[in-house]
Amino acid sequence: METTPQFFRHGPGPLARLMFFALLSCTLMAADLRFKYFPELRPAIAVIIYPLQKLAHFPAHIYDRVEEFFASFHLIQENNFLRQRYLTDREQLVRLQALKAENKQLRKLLGAVEQIETNTVAKAVMAEILYTPRDPFSHKTTLNKGRHHNIKKGQIVVDDKGIIGQITQVYQWVSEVTLITDKDHSVPIQIVRNSLRSVISGAGKNNELELRYLSVNTDIQENDLLVTSGIGGVYPSGIPVAKVTKIDRNPADTFARIISTPIAGVDRNRQVLILSLVPPLPNNPAETSDIEPQNH
Repeated sequence: METTPQFFRHGPGPLARLMFFALLSCTLMAADLRFKYFPELRPAIAVIIYPLQKLAHFPAHIYDRVEEFFASFHLIQENNFLRQRYLTDREQLVRLQALKAENKQLRKLLGAVEQIETNTVAKAVMAEILYTPRDPFSHKTTLNKGRHHNIKKGQIVVDDKGIIGQITQVYQWVSEVTLITDKDHSVPIQIVRNSLRSVISGAGKNNELELRYLSVNTDIQENDLLVTSGIGGVYPSGIPVAKVTKIDRNPADTFARIISTPIAGVDRNRQVLILSLVPPLPNNPAETSDIEPQNH
């Protein structure tokens, strides 16, 4: 009887092996589920196969790390771009808000001219405040309009609230304004409530004006609005100047101490108006008779 050589012998087929191991797996699972034989073996088996699990997951771990690196690099670039975009948009927003505020101020200035009597103002020149001195004792400011723009000494400067000051020095391209808070500056005013006229003077302080030489029994109250009276022809009438904030009536003194706060101010706006006033018309000359009187 011939026998097949050892190296030509074939084992069980693949299907038989699959069925065998499937049956073995089912048997082991059923035994474990029914008799609880393998709980003690699981930790040991887990320790043994842990390195194999790590080794099997190593390529996937490397792939995840590489993917996270490129994702984080992309996020850094995106964050830098968004931060730059945010700063740019914020700068543009600030500029837009500044332009809106400036536009609003310009509209107010145009409206301020209409409130002044049209028969006293020939024209209004818009100017910008270049700088104000840091000296607290100097109440002057500089505008960007000068002799080249037909600016002259004596012209008054207003904003949308009221009187700021008067042109006292004129140069070729700029001019200097003495503010109404200067201690050597005075403005003829009248009280709106009762039309009482007086003169208000600067106190040498930024937000303080004084009404001098008014008796203690003068009819004046706190929060009274003071406007220009128009006397003297320097300031047109009806422009707001100040509001009374403090009245000190001491019976022992002859005059009351009256402190007012300016309505306008160079620290509130950048644009102002320089007003050119119409000179008052001379009185009509008396009519003379062309017929010479006859001698009797």
